Amino acid sequence: MKSFVVFGIAVMLAPAAFAQHQTFVVNPDASEVKMTLKTTHELVNGAFHVQSGSIAFDRSTPKISGSVVVLAGTGKTGNDSRDKKMNKDILKVEQYATISFEPTAYAGAIAPSGDSTIQVTGIFTLLGAPHEITVPILVHFDGSSATAKAHLVVPYVQWGLKNPSFMIWKADNDVAIDLNLAGTISK
Repeated sequence: MKSFVVFGIAVMLAPAAFAQHQTFVVNPDASEVKMTLKTTHELVNGAFHVQSGSIAFDRSTPKISGSVVVLAGTGKTGNDSRDKKMNKDILKVEQYATISFEPTAYAGAIAPSGDSTIQVTGIFTLLGAPHEITVPILVHFDGSSATAKAHLVVPYVQWGLKNPSFMIWKADNDVAIDLNLAGTISK
């Protein structure tokens, strides 16, 4: 009788345990990556197109997996000449068509609805080289809709990219990135 009660409780709790596993599927058309680069003469603002994204997570464990992929050659800063140089000399888009982030773990609690801030650790791949980073991400759930927003600073020169400075126009060695993802949650 005792084992029957334990089995009954396990069967009743199993759906709740499995319900913890969810997938955030990114809608590329509703998402974007913005960048801001400080220079001696201006702030260079730009945006990149998100190609795809799917993040699997489980509220009961700190495990998270998947990827967000950005097309490197889609960066637009409002200056065609600068964009051409960025694509050819800095991002080397003919060799490295994508930039990606693959989360591996998170810290914090993810609420079933509303806002939650979590610390996500993962691999940021730029010019084909992996770099481990931890980023605070604000996630928002509203029914089956979800958003994820993050602000991070990428030390692009330290990571092997060329600084675009020339003559008296000097650029910082770090670039600010704002990640804005929108999509749906599936179980």
